[in-house]
Amino acid sequence: MQMEKADKPASSQPWTEKYRPRTVSDVAHQTQVVDTLTKALETANLPHLLFYGPPGTGKTTTALAIARQLYGHSSASVQVIDGFPAVHTFYAPRYPCPPYKLLILDEADSMTQDAQNALRRTMETYSKVTRFCFICNYVSRIIEPLASRCAKFRFKPLHETVMGERINFICEQEHVQLSEESLATLGAVSGGDLRRAITTLQSAVRLGGPVVKRQTILDVAGQIPPEHIQQLLQACKSRSFQELQKQVDGAICNGYAAQQVMLQLQGLLLEDAEASDIQKAGALEAMAVADKDLVDGADEHLQLLHVTSLLQKHLSSSGARAA
Repeated sequence: MQMEKADKPASSQPWTEKYRPRTVSDVAHQTQVVDTLTKALETANLPHLLFYGPPGTGKTTTALAIARQLYGHSSASVQVIDGFPAVHTFYAPRYPCPPYKLLILDEADSMTQDAQNALRRTMETYSKVTRFCFICNYVSRIIEPLASRCAKFRFKPLHETVMGERINFICEQEHVQLSEESLATLGAVSGGDLRRAITTLQSAVRLGGPVVKRQTILDVAGQIPPEHIQQLLQACKSRSFQELQKQVDGAICNGYAAQQVMLQLQGLLLEDAEASDIQKAGALEAMAVADKDLVDGADEHLQLLHVTSLLQKHLSSSGARAA
């Protein structure tokens, strides 16, 4: 199956694909990774690879660029992992086409340990004719026998400057007007994830037109207005449970996701100079437990009320400030 179709209308094509780097050297802000892989590609002699790092930093893009440079644009296919390692190597004129296949496994950290152990045996069996490229966010979730067989490459979070350059380039190509304020907001809501930033930008353009406003970006990203989070934090610092319940009920009635509320509340709390380190530590621990409960399917209203009441207990206490 081809990765993209030439006759696909540009208007319906996701910008993350349209502006995806085609070669390893085009990947931004990963200098060490790019330099090492570029030298390896010159000889077409690759080891098994393990790419790890935050989302949207170029891991999948780099893996696809490697495949494209080794086998050509139209040589990618989808196979079940059981039979793919034994299939003959693709051949494409004008490309190195080494005597091995490249099998890319995205989200590898979501595999169970049993699945990873089974995959280790597959790697041993077909090591002469297949190279594996594992992509994950958390390298600690990859079992050591699997990780030790791979060359590890860490992808660093993207700086705001790097993201800004790429976003401005896309805006120029798509004739989009993005103010400095809107660009800063886009960088804040994406959290260093370039893919998320590009997707949010494209959605904002489709919603509000080529002149992108700050509020449109907030609406598309599902961000809660900062003033609402500030009011909730002030309620947590007060000793009035009625005020706290009022703020929580308002957040739920407005349809705000409890996890998003806690995420933005966490950012605001970390920057709060009035709270001591001990108070912040207790509050963050309470939010971590609540986040786990929400993932397990707990009621959003009850969890948000519970965690904010714990925050009120921590923040309204007279804990000593850390030196």
